[in-house]
Amino acid sequence: MHVRLLASAAIVVAATSAFAQDLPDLGGREVAVVTENAYPPLQFIDAEGNAVGWEYDFMAEAAKRLNMQVAYENTSWDAMIPAVSEGQYDLGMTGITIRDDRKEVVDFSEPYMTSEMRMMVRGDEERFTDAASFAADPDLLMAAQPGTTPFYVGVYEVLDGDEANERIIKFETFGAGLEALRSGDVDMVLSDSAGANGYVAASDGALKIVGEPLGAEQFGFIFPKGSDLVAPMNAAIESMRADGTLDALNQKWFVDYAMGQ
Repeated sequence: MHVRLLASAAIVVAATSAFAQDLPDLGGREVAVVTENAYPPLQFIDAEGNAVGWEYDFMAEAAKRLNMQVAYENTSWDAMIPAVSEGQYDLGMTGITIRDDRKEVVDFSEPYMTSEMRMMVRGDEERFTDAASFAADPDLLMAAQPGTTPFYVGVYEVLDGDEANERIIKFETFGAGLEALRSGDVDMVLSDSAGANGYVAASDGALKIVGEPLGAEQFGFIFPKGSDLVAPMNAAIESMRADGTLDALNQKWFVDYAMGQ
């Protein structure tokens, strides 16, 4: 048993080393990374005041593999894409969905995660069971962070396509919307499937998922147009996908972390 484990570990280390040898070397370059710290478990501030999450762990590993230094900055979601587009930062990370309209102003990395939108509700919810029955009841409200994929999916795939629909209660952060759901101020929150599964698993029955997936989305890191960091970051993503690091991060943050809450 132990021999097999050691052999497996040796294989992983060897594979990691092999991939690392093929990666670009950025020569210790400092990279300014901006995030929001408001989208757990991708990035957030924990109870001890530390900035943690899936994307932080990914970026720490990427820094090792690419030989770069990371300097973190914080900004709001609304300001992030314009700030990166203007070159104020080298890279943006906050679970940003790859979309054609956004590609007009920033460059994207290859996807590092694919997810689907799911409807999260309170565990005792019985008034609706899917998007159609939610939309049919004018008294039901959903929470959303303006400008995000959950907001647009809620507008165009759940409701009537009116971005000013008063049934969408807007919050500055995803966490605030989730708390509004828990407290009964709204009746539904959309989240990517990985995050939704984690929140439900950690809720001890207080939350559940209803209905079918509402569409797939792919997350990518953003860069100023023409950035020479896109290719190295793509190489880091591929190396971590190939050696199982991305799977390990998914296990840590979408399963282990959620179950430990």
